[in-house]
Amino acid sequence: MAEEMTGLAGLLYEMGLLKRYRRTGWLVAGVRDPESIADHSFRAAVIASVIAALEGANPERAAFMSLFHDTQETRITDIPYLGKRYLKPASNEEVTADQVSGVPEVVAEVVSGAVAEYEEKTSLEAVCARDADKLECLVQAVEYREQGYQNVQPWIDSSLAALRTPSAKRLADEVLDTGSLEWVTQVLNGD
Repeated sequence: MAEEMTGLAGLLYEMGLLKRYRRTGWLVAGVRDPESIADHSFRAAVIASVIAALEGANPERAAFMSLFHDTQETRITDIPYLGKRYLKPASNEEVTADQVSGVPEVVAEVVSGAVAEYEEKTSLEAVCARDADKLECLVQAVEYREQGYQNVQPWIDSSLAALRTPSAKRLADEVLDTGSLEWVTQVLNGD
């Protein structure tokens, strides 16, 4: 049991790398200080819970999958799509299996199960989580565009094209029709 707790402590430290690792695709777009993988995963989890609730799926399960959807990047980094053309990384399930080896079995099963379900795309929750990943990217692209970065349209276009659920598509349309600080104006005006 002591060895498993040591392994679990190591996993927690490893997950902390996601707070330091940057999303590299944004560097291609010219963003100087892009969001971290953890930043992305947090908002993706929030979005997943919203989409799942709107679609009649389990919001907690969708959010949970979103929390773990990019954790493999502690070991393989955030390879931009341009790089994936030339590299063949291990599957996310393989990386996750390595990450959770040596931790309590119950933890390994929960994490591996979430990653496998996300990658298999068979449950409605997984579809919602995958839509959340893309919608979060779209929201981030809009925010970067408002900050003056001009090369983000390909991220908006590819994110829109990847959305599957009606709720994610409606949310994307609304994001594109409003500004990122419009909500502040509404709050201040009492709307």
